[in-house]
Amino acid sequence: MQQSPHSPKSQSLSTSVLDSAAQLSSLQQTYTVIPRVRPHTPLLDAIDTPTDLSTLSAAKLITLADELRLFLLYSAGQSGGHFGANLGVVELTIVLHYLLETPQDQIVWDVGHQAYAHKVLTGRREQLGTIRSKDGLTAFPERAESVYDTFGVGHSSTSISAGLGMSLALRYQGREQTVACIIGDGAMTGGMAFEAMNDAVQQDADLLVILNDNDMSISCSIGGFSRHLAMLWESGYQVDISESGEPVLCHRPDMQAFDRRKRHKEMRDVPQLEDNLFKAIGFTYFGPFDGHNIPELLRVLSLAKQVKGPVVVHIYTTKGKGFAPAELDPVGYHAISKLPVENHEASKADSVEQLKKQPSTKQALKYSQVFGQFLCDKAAADDKLLAVTPAMEEGSGMTDFARHFPERFFDVAIAEQHAVTLAAGMATQGVKPIVAIYSTFLQRGYDQLIHDVALQNLDVMFAIDRAGLVGEDGATHAGVFDFAFLRCVPNMVIAAPKDENECYHLLNTCYEYPGCTAVRYPRGTGTGADIKQPAQTYKVGEAVVESVLGKADAPYKLALLAFGTMVATAQQAAESLTNNDAALDCQIQVVNMRWVKPLDTAMLETLLAQGVTHIATLEEHMIMGGAGSAVNEYLLNESATFKQSRPAIANIGIPDRFIAHGSQAEQLADCGLDVEGVVKQLKTLLS
Repeated sequence: MQQSPHSPKSQSLSTSVLDSAAQLSSLQQTYTVIPRVRPHTPLLDAIDTPTDLSTLSAAKLITLADELRLFLLYSAGQSGGHFGANLGVVELTIVLHYLLETPQDQIVWDVGHQAYAHKVLTGRREQLGTIRSKDGLTAFPERAESVYDTFGVGHSSTSISAGLGMSLALRYQGREQTVACIIGDGAMTGGMAFEAMNDAVQQDADLLVILNDNDMSISCSIGGFSRHLAMLWESGYQVDISESGEPVLCHRPDMQAFDRRKRHKEMRDVPQLEDNLFKAIGFTYFGPFDGHNIPELLRVLSLAKQVKGPVVVHIYTTKGKGFAPAELDPVGYHAISKLPVENHEASKADSVEQLKKQPSTKQALKYSQVFGQFLCDKAAADDKLLAVTPAMEEGSGMTDFARHFPERFFDVAIAEQHAVTLAAGMATQGVKPIVAIYSTFLQRGYDQLIHDVALQNLDVMFAIDRAGLVGEDGATHAGVFDFAFLRCVPNMVIAAPKDENECYHLLNTCYEYPGCTAVRYPRGTGTGADIKQPAQTYKVGEAVVESVLGKADAPYKLALLAFGTMVATAQQAAESLTNNDAALDCQIQVVNMRWVKPLDTAMLETLLAQGVTHIATLEEHMIMGGAGSAVNEYLLNESATFKQSRPAIANIGIPDRFIAHGSQAEQLADCGLDVEGVVKQLKTLLS
């Protein structure tokens, strides 16, 4: 970790700099309104690369923090995006880029929700307004975007593993560069983080881990690790760092100021150096320190980066720091939407309130709300229902369930593998667990799904949210692989609802099914379909013909097999082809396939017997290995009728590439999955 002696930042800060910094107030400005007009930030505007920080005094760095925070507020109002986490690491980001020789030194962010300030200081200030929009900056660090983005992220708990890999590779090549990993207390609950820390000690690697402890991930942090951090926090002591880099136990000077943020009612015993987890496994531990105190961060990190071996510096921060509404509601302000167009007759206070208020007109339900409603309804009728989620209570729509059925709700923190096997264990005892998880995060629990659930054919249901393209969150969060990786697993049953009503009833159907099931539904709102009560149980593996359009005696007969939310797109495309294109003389049957596994092969045989001349499958999923592939496999390998009639086939879906961020409509158009794109592909098939 120690830098080259030729580096101007190779030694700790000079005594004069630290002495002058110690006399400065570390209190930054607090804002209450998101500015609509680009704020005046002269100091920030002069920072084009991190090297520009080197001439600034500690006092100027504090001024820079104010300007940077204000600029982030303005930018978030213009573009939307991650909010609270970015405000919480402003001071840390400035100090890291001040002390380190980036990009030679490596800064590795975990998840990346908090990397906006990093982007601003590394030459992307004027581009920040394009974040999350098509052809703009990504919402997360991305190697292709900047040399300062050392590792692309989107999933949590990866930073220590990646940073350790960098450190070992640098050591092998004889290069002395600092590797600093920034990980939150929420991400630290992920198993990968502990695997990496264990290996870092084994390798005696030079690695600086900065634990950014704000008692939050997206929601509040939970579990034994959070309690351990609370013990270190509330004891009133800290492990300080001496000038020689040695740990020194002492009273924490700012304990009184943070009494209001106690996490637990009881006070903890005074810890000794051996009593903290990091010290016990072999890390050199320093902390906890105030992560918003720039002079303190300068002193501590300038010394810590020179300590050999694996080091953890524990800092505590406030999510949403500097914006009063976000400090009071860090969950609600994890991310925000763009500010609406300003009504000049409204007050500034009203415009801020619009961030969290939607128009009063009736709107379609979000699919997560549909799941939440089903969960509460079913739990009231069946006391065997238990619900498990890996830190996605709010996102998965489980807040009401957690409030009404707390003894049946299990948030296991950011631990997808554990969540799946935990549910498997529950299922062996005669209860019915439901695992609520995003599609992109289920990928992390795949081995457990195969070996611990499906292989034993246990009665576990997966409610898979955020399936398909997810718009501005981009490729890291897209749920476009689940059909492929689920349908190849024996014993799995997979449902794909077309709308909110069908989602509710498919959830009920899969819950009642005695085995491994998955219901896959997208992010955001549905079509506005009303949920019909009481809950129905559909026949597993049975598709439904939605409509038959065109002339019965037309020479071309197209079976348009649509999966999930693509049913609505298929219907619109079919109407466009039969109503608006006189050159095409065809009959189109739009089929809601509803099930990916088991596939309705009887429906396929019926369509073939009716003399279809063309078959097209339509899915918001990768073409390779997806639902269309399942149709192809049956027709080619098992259908004698198909071998005789040989209709033309086309699979319409996401091509073999990662789809860049943008609005969901832009992503669908990019893949040819909007109505216009589907019509074009169907015309090619029919011609």
